[in-house]
Amino acid sequence: MTARMVQTSTGSQTTRVNRCAWVPLNDELYVRYHDEEWGTPEHDDRRLFELLTLEGAQAGLSWSTILHKREGYRELFAGFDPERVARLDPEPLLADARIVRNRLKVESAISNAARVLEVQDELGSLEAYLWSFVGGEPIVGGWRTLGEIPAETAGSRAMSKDLKRRGFRFVGPTVCYAFMQAAGLVNDHTVDCDRYARLI
Repeated sequence: MTARMVQTSTGSQTTRVNRCAWVPLNDELYVRYHDEEWGTPEHDDRRLFELLTLEGAQAGLSWSTILHKREGYRELFAGFDPERVARLDPEPLLADARIVRNRLKVESAISNAARVLEVQDELGSLEAYLWSFVGGEPIVGGWRTLGEIPAETAGSRAMSKDLKRRGFRFVGPTVCYAFMQAAGLVNDHTVDCDRYARLI
């Protein structure tokens, strides 16, 4: 399956947009996420913590579910400020339908915030730590079809192993690879997607 070509018209102009085939074109929020965020290199610690948290929350669910709850997460998790998240009480969060009310996932996010603070103390930033797994530069996939894109890699397995060693939870190799894709540590847009070339 290759990228989908979509024609959009504005007045007398017609624009052709090629997108990765996994994008549900009937979901405007999802389309915007693909076109503006997914695969874009992220270097802000709070945003990296947010993406790692949301990828963990997605386990067993669709990304669409998480994406449509993201604003709720941002509000309830204090803008993903790890100092504030580490002090949160899970009970009010578990009563709020704006997020996924799974106790293990909520408690892991709070615990992971404390681990983020430890990483920042030790290494200076979460960004420096996470980007070290790709040598500081995005890995370009060069995939022609969705079927070629792996669910995990040696890099995501190494990241998962070290995150677990540091006490992080909900950070298996598949979650870590989804995070790497979302945060732009890898460029896994298919080569015929317009975003692929723009991110090289």
